[in-house]
Amino acid sequence: MSSQRWPHLGLWPLLFFILFGWSSPTLHAQSDPEATDEVTRILFVFDASNSMNAYWDRRRKWDVARELLAASLDSLIGIENLELGLRVYGHGTKHVKGQQDCDDTELVVPIGPGRNLIIQQELKKLKAQGTTPIARSLLKAADDFAATSGPGKNVILLITDGIEACDEDPCAVSRALQAQGIVIKPFIIGIGLEEQYRSTFQCVGRYFDASEPEGFADVLDIVIDQAIHRTSAQVNLLNSKGEPVESNLPFEVIEKKSGHPVIQAVHTLNSASVPDTLVLNPVPVYDVVVHTLPPVIAEDITLTPRIHNHISIEAPTGFLDLSLPNPRSVLSDLSVRVTLAGEDCSTVFHQNMGSRQRYLMGTYDVEFPTLPPVLVQGVKIGDKRIVPIGISEPGLLRLNTSSMGYGGLFLETEEGRQMVVPFNGTDPSGSYNLQPGRYVMVFRAKRAQTTELSVTRTFDLRSGGMHTIEL
Repeated sequence: MSSQRWPHLGLWPLLFFILFGWSSPTLHAQSDPEATDEVTRILFVFDASNSMNAYWDRRRKWDVARELLAASLDSLIGIENLELGLRVYGHGTKHVKGQQDCDDTELVVPIGPGRNLIIQQELKKLKAQGTTPIARSLLKAADDFAATSGPGKNVILLITDGIEACDEDPCAVSRALQAQGIVIKPFIIGIGLEEQYRSTFQCVGRYFDASEPEGFADVLDIVIDQAIHRTSAQVNLLNSKGEPVESNLPFEVIEKKSGHPVIQAVHTLNSASVPDTLVLNPVPVYDVVVHTLPPVIAEDITLTPRIHNHISIEAPTGFLDLSLPNPRSVLSDLSVRVTLAGEDCSTVFHQNMGSRQRYLMGTYDVEFPTLPPVLVQGVKIGDKRIVPIGISEPGLLRLNTSSMGYGGLFLETEEGRQMVVPFNGTDPSGSYNLQPGRYVMVFRAKRAQTTELSVTRTFDLRSGGMHTIEL
């Protein structure tokens, strides 16, 4: 799937986007929301600071932005339930270093219906010359909306080429406006903004970057794809038969270039057993990570704009059930190591005894940290199958040597004696939970000076049984 471009249409796509359907990249139902008749009020907050006089590919930023906004207003004439307004900052006082006017923000055109031509006329009169009081302009916007009447959706569209210049906090103001229900999350278009400053707007609102004049058109293309045609996707998690029935798994959709996760959620099937719809920006390339055990990663996912995309990922799962011999088992505190079988043998998870855990379909080795360790190899976890794995309840060895010494406990196996507990010069007296089998204990007291003084004991230990050695 490849992204496509739309011709440059001015600010109309962005405004259509605001009017008829911003959807953040979170989970949504399959059906599109129904249109409403509520009034949408858009307040343009326009940067007329001195920096807008800088040249931007042979033309001043001020001229490009002003002409684009003015041209787009023609397309908005006659739109029902739409009210527009214009607030400008930096136009009233000429910028003098060290003497900036942070009150230089003005509601040039009050919000109301049929303001298109008035805004166009006022744009022609403005002059870019002052500073950049973004926070104060956003704060004043609350009064601008308060002067209107009746319920509706209030939207701020900030067009700027610079960051806050008056030591105030646009992020805090934006959060307060949203928390009080005065506005929805603002939209910001950055015009030729230096890269190190772009991140400062992430907390203010939905930031769209126009790094060069044609980038303005790119921003609007993105908005068209997201709003008018609603580029969307669903993630189909396939079982071993290729059926999209897997679900209830955490997953992430990550922008590949930035590494930023745009969606972090739990996969859900709706009431019709269909994966929920995700509304996404069609321009970036994505990686999708499904957090199975081990995780599944689908790389380099591209979306086709203006349609509903299907992202299919093979993620068949089954369950490993580590049952306990009895509720009071001494095994209940064990954390069992589950690894991939074969050459990889990397650890997938540490699963507690007595639990049931979901894994990606495959073959695993299961290692129980008992004395001695028990390794169950080649456990095949299949599609939706529950595989029970259990081991014998240990027996109890009570050992009392009454002295420090050397030696160890060994398990008799077909391959020979396997060291289970080494004695390294300390007193090994104590209780040992050992797996059933035949054991040999070899011990020489530290104070004993000859090999002949070594002591050997052979004993059988059954599951749940007990054996005592007194030396």
